[in-house]
Amino acid sequence: MAKAMIGFVGIGIMGYHMARRLAENGYPIRVWNRTPDKAGRLAAFGAGVERVAVDVADAADFVICMLSSGPVCDDILLGPNGVMAAMRPGATLIVMSSIPVDTATRHAREADARGIRYIDAPVSGGEKGAEAGTLAIMAGGDPDVVERARPVLEIMGRPVRIGPNGTGQLSKLVNQMMVASTIAAVAEALLLAERGGADPAKVREALLGGFADSTILRQHGLRMIEGNFVPGGPAKYQIKDTATAIDLAKGMNLDLPILNLVDRLFADMVAHGDGDLDHSAILLELRRRQPVSAAPAMSKE
Repeated sequence: MAKAMIGFVGIGIMGYHMARRLAENGYPIRVWNRTPDKAGRLAAFGAGVERVAVDVADAADFVICMLSSGPVCDDILLGPNGVMAAMRPGATLIVMSSIPVDTATRHAREADARGIRYIDAPVSGGEKGAEAGTLAIMAGGDPDVVERARPVLEIMGRPVRIGPNGTGQLSKLVNQMMVASTIAAVAEALLLAERGGADPAKVREALLGGFADSTILRQHGLRMIEGNFVPGGPAKYQIKDTATAIDLAKGMNLDLPILNLVDRLFADMVAHGDGDLDHSAILLELRRRQPVSAAPAMSKE
């Protein structure tokens, strides 16, 4: 049986690996990106590289969107010359971008009016997860639509249907709240270890396998220790998600004090010019906040 035709818009840090995996697994795929050179790299894997976004859509069984934000998704997907207008009835649009819940539900209504199936399926796992095909995929949509898309999604990671349209994005906000708060906590803890005179690398090593262990301690803690802030997840996208979660919480009359504190911390980081660094570079913002200190209380052996 011939594999489904895929259209893919948004070939960024993660989108590149997601599209590459689909091509390597035998899916015919057409790709587009605003910066053509990023999409052009996929030609080596057999992908058709399009100059216009709508050209990925007309023959596609599935169109996957991995753009940077809700407004960008609106710009590319909607309108008389948007990708959705070029999709044939019965095809499925899978938005894997992180966008507001109300944007996803609005997209779903627009898709339904056009006879298009819709899934909001944001992801977590960063560049490493995208490269390895181990992304956590949080899917919102009708059960039969999600099941129909499951073979495609499983090439990129582990899909779990959360509920109806919009709940995938809600789940991603929950994920981002936990990620942002934990990254900030790990950065504070390593700063305390450093200021106290302990070797942060040894502290991290000692904590692995204990209750403080986590993917963030393993991956982002190591980034902090090495000072490697080449972006896997840029901080400017982290603040986009925390701000979206705050707005949603306000609409529910929820007070989330930790989220508000972490959002302000990342906002200051971006304001200081570090928005394009990995979100683990929040350590730099914490260091900026510290007064010049005397020697550490404990000396390293």
